Amino acid sequence: MKPCKICHKISATNEDHLDCVQKRSIESEAEDFKNSLPEKLNLSDDNQELGVEVRAILEHISKDKDSDE
Repeated sequence: MKPCKICHKISATNEDHLDCVQKRSIESEAEDFKNSLPEKLNLSDDNQELGVEVRAILEHISKDKDSDE
């Protein structure tokens, strides 16, 4: 029995737990989506047509992305 490299708990199969692997995969996909969202929406093109709430959300996401880097 070896510890899981992700959660560090004992694994009966001598491999990482499937739940841990899936969770890491989902988190990675979510982070990739979050990072690519401003580019997909192309914030530089006439964002005045967007609602105030949408602009605020997009600016917040962009600031989070910039602070992470």
